[in-house]
Amino acid sequence: MIKKKLTAVRDWMEDGLRSLLGQITPDGRIIIILVMLFVFGAGSIYMTVSSIYNMGKKSGQEMQIDHIKQLELEYQQKADSINQINRFDYE
Repeated sequence: MIKKKLTAVRDWMEDGLRSLLGQITPDGRIIIILVMLFVFGAGSIYMTVSSIYNMGKKSGQEMQIDHIKQLELEYQQKADSINQINRFDYE
């Protein structure tokens, strides 16, 4: 039942668009397509540039970058593990 209603609405919209666009000349269609291309392209560029400009700005604060802190080990190793393995006591 819902599927039939959705199909009927889709067909009604399609018929309406076809009747509106069928009256436009081919040159008019190209002009409409180019205008839409420029409008949507300008909107896309504006959104991209404004999002990059506003990145990290929240209530006037700038994005802060913290440096990575050195990892503190439980014990400090004075020699390599390889050097410790090769120490032999021959006495």
